[in-house]
Amino acid sequence: MLVIWLGRSFKIHFSEDIKETDLEVVFWNASHNRDFDDAFNINNSIPDVLVLVEDGVYNLEDFKLKYPKYYFHESIRGISIFSKTPLKILDEITSNHKTNIINFEVDGICFYAVDVSASMDVPRSWELSFVNEYIKIKEKTVLLGDFNIPFESKFLTNIKANFNHAFNKKGNGFRETWFWNIPLLSLDHIWVSKDLKILKTEKVNTWKSDHSMLKVFIAN
Repeated sequence: MLVIWLGRSFKIHFSEDIKETDLEVVFWNASHNRDFDDAFNINNSIPDVLVLVEDGVYNLEDFKLKYPKYYFHESIRGISIFSKTPLKILDEITSNHKTNIINFEVDGICFYAVDVSASMDVPRSWELSFVNEYIKIKEKTVLLGDFNIPFESKFLTNIKANFNHAFNKKGNGFRETWFWNIPLLSLDHIWVSKDLKILKTEKVNTWKSDHSMLKVFIAN
């Protein structure tokens, strides 16, 4: 069983050259205590697009003053978005059981930021059905977030049919993002539509959250 798990979870890929014109996209579950600056520091740079879920309390106006050339969005549903280029919010929706999705657009690419309810008394089948029904655009699209289910889950079948799993495609090491740098479960995912080219995927471990950070570079 250990050999099977290692074969499925541990990935080795050669990364491709990253150009300045390529898109760096980062996702992080901030565990209710962190903000944009924490994410920038952990990432060691400011990415092109950053999505935080379960972020801490912060003053958005302070970040707008500190980074006047960039774009921010703060949702009352606990999802925050940063972009170096103009950011267009298309829709925000919440399920009856507090699964949250923000649909936005950056540089002609459609994004779905997802935070699936972690409530133990809410069946994952309900919440992933909600997610699957909501994802309408499946070209030039990035789907990223805390899905609260591992890669192997049958509830990801529809997503797997239309998107490539960024870490499976171009990641190195263990795929699992939770918890506290121990590769237990792959709850956080970045999915990229099959018409977009994934150049490199990284998992960044940190003690500032019980979730690792994920980032992907996409040819733009």
